This record gives sequence, structure tokens and C-alpha cells, in this order.
Amino acid sequence: MFGRFLGLAVSAIALLPAAALAQEDGLFARKTVTIYVGNTAGGTYDLYGRLVARHLGRFLPGHPSVVVENMPGAGSLRAANFIYGAAPKDGTALGLVTENIAIEQALSNSAVQYDAGKFTWIGRTAPSNAIHAMWHTSKVQSIDDAKKYEATLAGTGAGNLAEIIPTLLNAIIGTKFKLVRGYPASNEALLAMERGEVEGASANWQTIKVAKKDWLVGKKVKIILQDLPARGPDLQDTPALAELGDTPDDRKITALYASVGSIGRSIFGPPNLPPATATALRDAFSAMSNDPEYLADGAKANLEVAPSPGLDVQKAIEKTLEIPEAVRAKARAIFAR
Repeated sequence: MFGRFLGLAVSAIALLPAAALAQEDGLFARKTVTIYVGNTAGGTYDLYGRLVARHLGRFLPGHPSVVVENMPGAGSLRAANFIYGAAPKDGTALGLVTENIAIEQALSNSAVQYDAGKFTWIGRTAPSNAIHAMWHTSKVQSIDDAKKYEATLAGTGAGNLAEIIPTLLNAIIGTKFKLVRGYPASNEALLAMERGEVEGASANWQTIKVAKKDWLVGKKVKIILQDLPARGPDLQDTPALAELGDTPDDRKITALYASVGSIGRSIFGPPNLPPATATALRDAFSAMSNDPEYLADGAKANLEVAPSPGLDVQKAIEKTLEIPEAVRAKARAIFAR
């Protein structure tokens, strides 16, 4: 009897679908994938990282657990450096950091210890639209006002647009922004603005639109700039960054920084991942991006989901690294690099 039962059990296992066996024995079986987010909890970087973490494992061979670890520092470049250098090179360590990652390399930011073109780009969850907001009590309620009056802004690291754009505008159009540095990320910067520690802060438009909707309704803040090539549909009365600049060379620099929104909230892995691992991650990301459960979860969290394949992100990164030397030289002079 026992021998017959054992024979039936072995036969049943043999009849299991090949796909099921492949999943049990897949590349990521019994592993944990960690997404290192270069910002503190609660902002859009973190929210997109956690959205991906809740769903990506279902589409990876072996169905691993996927978790998020926040690693703020140096405007999120600390996390980029970690993924490039110290992180495991087996696909279990992924990153989500500032969209400005390639420009900071091209302009020789001393905090950069990576080559953005060599990361394994997995895919983009959504583009980004960084905005600059001023509290209603500030004298500065427009870019023109900022040329007349000094205004304090919360700085969130040399690699973040919150510090880069005010520094850039001070140099090329004569604004009088004064950075108060040391805030870890946009959540803390927005809280500092609300408390009166600073007059203005930068964040993603989606954060203001959803999480701070009461500020907009109550006219507590004025959005004075959006870091885009052209004005977005929600902010038709707010200047886009690429509009600013008094000379063609100046406008080339503002256009460069305005272009990084297309990189947005992108997931990447270390350089030199095994080809099969990179393909599995990209395929899983693509399948997840079209999954109804993932899309519904994003909508529930009030997150825009506008995916782009990893290879397209790779091309955008490489294009950014090809900054014309004249633009590179002027930008380096502005940022004293």
C-alpha cells in the first residue's frame, strides 16, 4: 500500500505544470529583493517604491519578497552610490533616487561615486514634476518677486532640485533665494515651511495636489515655478523652468534641468547584472505595469502611473550625460565644480 501511495505522489509531482516548477526554482526563489529609496518615508519617492514593492514579487521568477529600505543622504545620491558599489550584484538590490542622477555626474558633483550610464535601468513608474512653493506670508509670490526680495528656501541636499534650481536661478536671472540646508527630504521641507522656519520649499506636484490639497484650497501656498520644459495641464498660469533665462545659453541650462522629469521615479539595479537577471527584472516590471491590481493600488494611493521601459530610461540617461561642453562649463561655474 505504502509503495503504491508513494508512486502516486511521485506521479502527481511529475504532472505539475512546468511553469509552477520553474517558479519554485526561479532566479529569485527564497530571496528578498530590497528597493533602496534615497529619501525619507512619506514622499513620492518612498510611495512609488512601496507601490512597486507590493506587486513586483508576483511577476518575478521564484516570487520573492520585496521590501523598501529608506537611505536618505546627499540629495539621495548616497543610495545611488550604495547600489553602484557595495550592493549585491544579483538583482536583490534595486534603487529609486533623484531624477537628477545623470546631471549630477556630468557636472562633477563630488558626492557622485557612480556612472549613471552603467546602472541596469529596470523601468519608470511615472514622470515627475518638481514644483517650488512659497508660503502665503512671504513677500515672494512669483519669480519676479524673487528678483526683488530675499526669501528663504528649505534645502534637501546638493543633489536635489530643491537646492539646484534656486542656485541656478540666482546665477542666471538674479533671484535672491537663500537656502537653509539640512532638511532630509521634501516632507521635512514642507513641514518647515508650514512652521515658518523657511518661506518656501520644493516638492513633487502630486504631493501638493493630493496630500496638501487643503493648502491649495485655503490659498496657504503659491506655486511659483514648475521644473518642466512646458507648463503642465494643472498649472497653466505657473512658469515652466525652460521658459527662464535671458540668453540662449542660459535657456539651454534651464532646459537641461527641465528635461529630467521624464526620468522621474525610475527603478534601477547595479551595473553588470547577469543578462538573465536583468531581463527577468525588466519583464517583471513591464508585466506589473499593466496589471489591473497594481494600477488600482496606484489609483487608491493617488499616485500617477505612467510607466516607461527600462531601456527607454537608459537612453534618456545617456542623452543627459552628453551635455554640450559649453553648457557643462557654464553649469560647473555656477555650481563651483
